[in-house]
Amino acid sequence: MAKIRIAWRSGEVIADLRHCPTVTKVLAVLPCKANANTWGDEVYFSLPVAAQLEPDAEQVVDPGSVCFWVDGSALALPFGPTPVSKGRECRLVTKCNLLGKIAGDPGKLKSVRDGDEIRVETV
Repeated sequence: MAKIRIAWRSGEVIADLRHCPTVTKVLAVLPCKANANTWGDEVYFSLPVAAQLEPDAEQVVDPGSVCFWVDGSALALPFGPTPVSKGRECRLVTKCNLLGKIAGDPGKLKSVRDGDEIRVETV
């Protein structure tokens, strides 16, 4: 299982990634930097990766899931409700590929602000 570090000015999280075609593509472009976007309790940022939806893609995921938004070529990190959520669920804008899970508290992502530089690297 691969591990990545996602770091920003005021914090970082480590994520465990599973084996799937999109993870292979993401690992191939690391290390990289991007500017963060926030959408409710979700952080997302572009990566230079093109991928197709995988058979197990989901729209409603667990907090702390590491997802790849195919339509936006972006890593999506939901940790709570988004503007399209029903109740407290983590609902992504569309189905996304499931890449893994943040180890520890995904609530650390609350400190990410729009425009923060995000660094992603393998651990």
